[in-house]
Parts: sequence; structure tokens; C-alpha cells
Amino acid sequence: MRPAWIVPEWPAPPGVRAASTLRVGGESAHPRASLNLGTHVGDDPACVAANRRLLAAALGLPSEPAWLEQVHGRGVLRLDAPGVPAERVADAAVTGTPGRVLAVLTADCLPVLFARADGARVGVAHAGWRGLAAGVLEATLAEMDAPPGEVMAWIGPGIGAAAYEVGADVRDACLAACGAGAEAFFAAGRPGRWQFDLAGLARHRLEAAGVAGVHGGRWCTYSEPERFFSHRRDGAEHPTGRMATLVWIGGL
Repeated sequence: MRPAWIVPEWPAPPGVRAASTLRVGGESAHPRASLNLGTHVGDDPACVAANRRLLAAALGLPSEPAWLEQVHGRGVLRLDAPGVPAERVADAAVTGTPGRVLAVLTADCLPVLFARADGARVGVAHAGWRGLAAGVLEATLAEMDAPPGEVMAWIGPGIGAAAYEVGADVRDACLAACGAGAEAFFAAGRPGRWQFDLAGLARHRLEAAGVAGVHGGRWCTYSEPERFFSHRRDGAEHPTGRMATLVWIGGL
């Protein structure tokens, strides 16, 4: 089986290429079967390397993705200069360099893609609740070198509201950071617990920032174990695998 992925449905210019991987089509064994792309989850390094090669060949990637060391923050790397920096601690990246492949890894957090309407610049962000509260989406948007009304976004697979129960600490942090309207994305559940619409809050923040169009946000990683890795679903027993969401400029 070959690697499989979602092709984002968004009106990006023809030169912008993007994909969000599924968990199938790789060489990793249970519990990270099979297209695990993360090196930090206890998988056999040889399997991860093989999976990354399989994905690069299947997608026809023009370069090795600039894999980040994600820390649930708001740091954004500008990858315009030749070469890739050795220090890659960040949760987002942007580039205007054709052939430079950007990537984030997720397994319940949201991957969010950005593209300018003129196709001259793209970006990707890793946004869990901590990243949303820290402002990673706004930080990425600020590095797109264009007014927000000239930028579009696509929200990839993440945990859905029905599966994402959080406590008062998460709700309070998000309400404090995200301001008016954020409470609409927390539905009361069990006493002291809320069901959190992570994708809904991300869409709200992007629209509030003035992004021209926000697309995607309809997949739940938790509820489709045959397609997606999910840390919330599987991580208590063992580290689960990671999917990749990638974007680059290059060709029709």
C-alpha cells in the first residue's frame, strides 16, 4: 500500500501544493502502524526514515521537508534563505522560496495551512489549545508579508468537539487569551468539564484576524482510527504515531 493523504480543498493558486497525510501506507508496526512520520514517539528510526522517503517519492517533493521541533508555542521560522537552520524549535514556518517544503506533525492538534492569494508565500502552523492561546495563528499570519485579506487558510484534521473533553484550566486559559466570542466553542458537559471545538476556535481566530477565507476543519482524528493517529485516543497506553501536513510552492 502506498502512502495516502488528503488534498486540501481550498482556492490556493495553482503553484501552491499541499497535502495532509493519513496513517496508512508506511512500514511502522503496531502501535504506530503504519505511516508514522514522527521521530519522537518511540518508533524504529529506520521505519520513520523509510516512511519519510516513501512519502517524498509519492508526493514528488522537491526537497526534504523542514521538520520542526514543536513545543506548543507561537514561534515561527522564516525559511527564505538558502539552507535550513540547525535550530528548528518552532510551531510554524513560512517561506516564499519555491521548492522549500514546510511541514508540521500532528495527532489531534490542528495543522493549519496559509497561502497568499498571489501564490508568493505559504505557511503552516501546529495549533493545539496551547498554541491557539499563545497566538500561533496570528504570529504565522504576520509573517506572510501581506494584508490578512490577501491570505487564505486551511484547517486540517484534528480532534473533534464530541471527543475533546477539557477541564476548567484549558477553558479559562483560552477565554483569557482569545477574548470575546471564545466561550461559544466550549459546551458544558460533565460537572466541571467542557467539550471543546478546537477547529471552531481556530476558524474564529483566523476570521477575527481578517483572513480572506478559512477552509477545512471537518475531520476528527479521534473518531476515525483507521485513517488518523490520535494521541487522546491511543496515547495513554503507548505513544501514537504522527501525521504530517505539508505545503510548498512549485509547479502546476
